[in-house]
Amino acid sequence: MQTAQTKRMKSRIPKGHVGAQPQNMTAMIKQAQKMQNDISKLQEEIEARTFSSAAGGGAVEVTMLGNKTITALAIKPETVKDSVDDVEMLQDLIVSAINSCISVIEEETESEMEKVTGGVSLPGLF
Repeated sequence: MQTAQTKRMKSRIPKGHVGAQPQNMTAMIKQAQKMQNDISKLQEEIEARTFSSAAGGGAVEVTMLGNKTITALAIKPETVKDSVDDVEMLQDLIVSAINSCISVIEEETESEMEKVTGGVSLPGLF
């Protein structure tokens, strides 16, 4: 025999709520796992890509992999001839080209990750 208090407590729980929760949780876990796999795959793809950037109107060009490893540094010969006395300028151009390439890699990574995550920010992943 149920008391009035027991009937009120049961009536507060929406129908299907208890049974639906595990299904939603399972779907959410599967979705998170798929997103994690997609992110890992994308990170590997980006790390293998080649990115280039130049500074000084093309006087210095740097090429890097997506993991930010420099694979090439090209300096036009006329830049060296003109900057023999101005080593600081040449150093600045090299640093500028490297920093620019890193920015390109980070922007591309962010753009690609937004496609995978649907724009949801996931701190620490990229």
